[in-house]
Amino acid sequence: MGGLLALSRGIDRVNTLIGRGVAWLILLAIIVSAVNAIVRKVFSLSSNAWLELQWYLYGAAFMLAAAYTLLENEHIRIDVIYGRWSRRAQHWIDLLGTLLFLLPFTGIMIYLVYPALRSSWRTGEISMNAGGLMIWPARAILLAGFMLLFAQGISELIKKIAVMRRIIPDPNPHVSPHEAGLKEAGLMTAGLDRDNSSEPENRA
Repeated sequence: MGGLLALSRGIDRVNTLIGRGVAWLILLAIIVSAVNAIVRKVFSLSSNAWLELQWYLYGAAFMLAAAYTLLENEHIRIDVIYGRWSRRAQHWIDLLGTLLFLLPFTGIMIYLVYPALRSSWRTGEISMNAGGLMIWPARAILLAGFMLLFAQGISELIKKIAVMRRIIPDPNPHVSPHEAGLKEAGLMTAGLDRDNSSEPENRA
């Protein structure tokens, strides 16, 4: 199990670096969008390439950070139902969900996207929009995103089994819906208090 946990830590490190890095693509996409809007309004110039570049950047941020989001346990789930189960039952739900849904789905997507990427690369496929970009980078982003998500699924599976066997501590201990709501309210209140305390300094 030690070797598998070492593999899991390696996957976690890679996805953490990638996830934190691609977050900057959102800022870049905003800058591209702003420049495109200014040039279009001021100089009456525009290009579909600028619009598609924004889509590529947002898509890259979403796909390449999906694995990091899974690592941080931030993917949306139906907490109203999930949160009512014991932590042991939640472990089984996560384990079976990873085995029966996440890994098969990402595996199928890798299988389907790879040939399409090869075809786009080989033929030099270009967007159907006038002045659009090449298609293969978008498909490469899809493939990379699903590969990272598949790898993170393996990491989560290893950690889940280790937690259930009490080899490692649970990184996400059970919190009831009521406790989660109180925690969220506390964070919001702390943020408001911090903002209010800084207002006199700003006025000064």
